Amino acid sequence: MAPRKSKAATLDTPRSESSTFSSTLDSSAPSPARNLRRSGRNLLQPASEKDRDHEKRSEVFGRMMGRDDTGQGLRNEKEQEEGVKMAIEGLARMERRLQRATKRQKKQLEEDGIPVPSAVSRPPTVPYHPTPINDAKPEAKKPMLKAHLNNAEGEAEIGADGIVKMETAATNIIEPDLDSQDAPERGAARPPPVNSSYLPLPWKGRLGYACLNTYLRNAKPPIFSSRTCRMASIIDHRYPLQYEDEPEHHLKNKPDKSKKPRDELGHKFVQDLGLANARDIVKMLRWNDKYGIKMFRLSSEMFPFASHPVHGYKLAPFASEVLAEAGRVAAELGHRLTTHPGQFTQLGSPRKEVVDSAIRDLEYHDELLSLLKLPEQQNRDAVMIIHMGGQFGDKAATLERFKKNYARLSQSCKNRLVLENDDVGWTVHDLLPVCEELNIPLVLDYHHHNICFDPAHCREGTLDISDPKLQERIANTWKRKGIKQKMHYSEPCDGTVTPRDRRKHRPRVATLPPCPPDMDLMIEAKDKEQAVFELMRTFKLPGFDKINDMIPCGREDENRPAPPPKGPKKKKVGTSQKRKRAPDEEATELEGVGAGADDVYVAPEGPKEFSEEERAMGGPLNRVYWPLGCEEWLKPKKREVKKGRVPEEGEDGGEYVG
Repeated sequence: MAPRKSKAATLDTPRSESSTFSSTLDSSAPSPARNLRRSGRNLLQPASEKDRDHEKRSEVFGRMMGRDDTGQGLRNEKEQEEGVKMAIEGLARMERRLQRATKRQKKQLEEDGIPVPSAVSRPPTVPYHPTPINDAKPEAKKPMLKAHLNNAEGEAEIGADGIVKMETAATNIIEPDLDSQDAPERGAARPPPVNSSYLPLPWKGRLGYACLNTYLRNAKPPIFSSRTCRMASIIDHRYPLQYEDEPEHHLKNKPDKSKKPRDELGHKFVQDLGLANARDIVKMLRWNDKYGIKMFRLSSEMFPFASHPVHGYKLAPFASEVLAEAGRVAAELGHRLTTHPGQFTQLGSPRKEVVDSAIRDLEYHDELLSLLKLPEQQNRDAVMIIHMGGQFGDKAATLERFKKNYARLSQSCKNRLVLENDDVGWTVHDLLPVCEELNIPLVLDYHHHNICFDPAHCREGTLDISDPKLQERIANTWKRKGIKQKMHYSEPCDGTVTPRDRRKHRPRVATLPPCPPDMDLMIEAKDKEQAVFELMRTFKLPGFDKINDMIPCGREDENRPAPPPKGPKKKKVGTSQKRKRAPDEEATELEGVGAGADDVYVAPEGPKEFSEEERAMGGPLNRVYWPLGCEEWLKPKKREVKKGRVPEEGEDGGEYVG
């Protein structure tokens, strides 16, 4: 009979937090027992998943260290690689646990009012000197002396080694990593979106916003240029109305599908939507000019389905007159108009149908801008901006397809086309060589650069991208074609860490990027014109003193019907009013009561009727600004119906509104 093992020998060796692979199992035990463990009563019980995982790691780690089940060395190279991988994963988990524990301790110390040493609050950073761009000999690089890196005295600060001094916040290199498990921890050390000290003040450039004006959109009736429809509506409106001589009504006079359809009726329906959008451009341009906004991006949805392969249509001649009027106003006010086709306009796609749709869409946008009939310089500045799109597994092949399909565009489209760096896969350094080769201007988007950049050339933030050599290369792509350069700026939402979350634009921006002070800067933010107003009020830009706060839930520039009459009811003229008298008192006539002027209700004077030019323009006091987070100020409150009390039995309580 085999001797019985001691209780201590049957228990698993305890495992500490600092050593993931410190315990091993007896290799001489029979294989069925490997899935069992002994309880405190020395009874065999099924092993838990955690125990089996621990046993497997210990066994593999033992083989890695030079022993197997028979103690005769490693079995094969594959098991060794697996052991190394598991060991590295374990060490990584330990490091993350240590970092989380350190953060918890730091937070607790701060709450208790205990000062935290600098070594705990912020790890030391390693000085970093960026590699000069397009410089074959790094030792021959020259210091950057432009105003983009100036100090309080207007000169760049240069160290003893000839390298321009940089802010501390820009010394941490943060590379984008979508799958990293410690992204929140690394994101906490990310530098701010703007980490350069230069501000383009005094501001001399033009500020703009995209497509929609929130103040005008909430007017009565609304003023905007993005009315659209579903494709099913176009198909349904091919059928004549039930009563063709009367206007359409969604209930009383709808398209009658029992009649014969006509394609021209469907086209007329969608074209009327486009004309309504185009007519509102004039109102939006005059509103922008009143408040110092000189640049505007036209909506790509102005003419719905204009580039569709089946339901598409040309804008001329039905929209020529309306668009020419909008262009005349833009030329009169000196405003810049641009467009930005959608994300599906990709000339580098491997699919033929996608490329064909992209070319049709670019031709539609080119026709839209051409029909504005702008003066020569404003017409050149009316560009259409696209992204490169997907990478499709091979950047080099995608670039070659883009070059090939770019040659298919008309010369008018080529004159207007502009490329923009995106926040997914195409950096400034990816697109700049292509733009220089094909003579295409490059729009620098600061927000996209902070999410997607090339660590071999620059770091996150605005400091490195403001390198004068790089900025000069970008500016030359515009100068060669005689087009005024423009840039895009936005900021990520508060609290976002991962690249996917940071793509969403913040409602308003807090500062200006380090662009030249005469730049055409497009602010891409949720609050549209309110984000521009925020910058104007923060930095006292020209026109800021004209903008006043709105009255919550009320506007002084809208036509309203006269309010319902209030006060005492009208009494009949000449009637007498008798008061109650005592039983022994004679009746007395009260002369003049009820017949005086004070007893006759006079309706108050109704509100002033505004002309079409004055309607929704902010009123005499220019009340068009609403504070951040106060969207409810844009619309008057809905009429509240107070719920009545349920009358008790035998009580006349009137009508009850439940």
